[in-house]
Amino acid sequence: MTAPARTRTSADLIRAEEPVLAHNYHPLPVVVARAQGTWVEDVEGRRYLDMLAGYSALNFGHRHPALVEAAHQQLDRLTLTSRAFHHDRLAEFAQRLAELTGLDMVLPMNTGAEAVESGIKVARKWAYEVKGVPADRATIVVAAENFHGRTTTVVSFSTDETARAGFGPFTPGFRIVPYNDLAALEAAVDETTAAVLIEPIQGEAGVVIPDDGYLAGVREVTRRRGCLFVADEIQSGLGRTGRTLAVEHEGVVPDVVLLGKALGGGIVPVSAVVARRDVLAVLEPGSHGSTFGGNPLAAAVGTAVVALLETGEFQARAATLGGVLRDGLTGLVGRGVVGFRARGLWAGVDVDPAVGTGREIGERLLAEGVLVKDTHGSTIRLAPPLTITEEELGMALGALERVLGG
Repeated sequence: MTAPARTRTSADLIRAEEPVLAHNYHPLPVVVARAQGTWVEDVEGRRYLDMLAGYSALNFGHRHPALVEAAHQQLDRLTLTSRAFHHDRLAEFAQRLAELTGLDMVLPMNTGAEAVESGIKVARKWAYEVKGVPADRATIVVAAENFHGRTTTVVSFSTDETARAGFGPFTPGFRIVPYNDLAALEAAVDETTAAVLIEPIQGEAGVVIPDDGYLAGVREVTRRRGCLFVADEIQSGLGRTGRTLAVEHEGVVPDVVLLGKALGGGIVPVSAVVARRDVLAVLEPGSHGSTFGGNPLAAAVGTAVVALLETGEFQARAATLGGVLRDGLTGLVGRGVVGFRARGLWAGVDVDPAVGTGREIGERLLAEGVLVKDTHGSTIRLAPPLTITEEELGMALGALERVLGG
């Protein structure tokens, strides 16, 4: 008789990756095999509370029933046409997404980085064709400590040397100013400026929240100086901060909004540039495209995501439970936490370096059955699914208190 195949353990699978996968990530040593809602399970059957939610790609939790059902139904009908043809799911997706964001038109793409690249192209074309900037002289003002993706153009205006090192020569045309500094931003704007591109909240930098009035100030400067305000809401948008978009906390409507991550419901990559009609009108056939952008499966899932947000339920949950999260973190300040920044169900927590690095805290929480991810130094990010319960949030905060020695 043939012996049954041995089930591969987490350690086996991690070792198997080493010789065949590029080493561009340093994951925590957990191998996830199944997931539902706010919980994941590894190959040995150990359960973990997910407090990262795929960097906000899983805002609605793992395998949300409405999103899984939308995907299943579409898989049985049509998955891809390319944009060479029309299909029956795209118009509704674009219409409802535009209405959700308070804008006019949608350019569907796949990944967040593609949305950023597309937004840059649109802003430059708008500058040449509408604003009248001389050819090849358009500039875009961006913020230091930004994170907009990993493409060569995007890392050209990153201030993170780890993201840049070895990838030059870099794309010109960007002016970097300090985040949350309106005076510096306005000083960088001139007649060549196509757009100001910023994150309403800087995620990778540690959930850095600008001062009240900053986003409204960016809107005022860009309107007065005749350039576009492009808001990268790829992490901050779609319910994460207690509003549909983070800019809504200041009542701001940008000219262009970049979306991704949660727009695909954790099922397929879906991103979009959503903008005023006159801005996206600069594109004509052949000037930009994507084989998979706006594909039927993506449109079906994206429409189901929009439907979840149209009710306001998830925005309200993020706002209410965000208060619970802030209260819990406030109680840890001085007890292993030196400070934190939080808005909705999103927080950057600065751990006392004497207690451990962000990576070490992540490993200790893993042992407690809680998944988080470090960012710079001793900062960890908390971004649970918006479906998390108050009890589960309490469990995560209790685990954090234990690993900090509190």
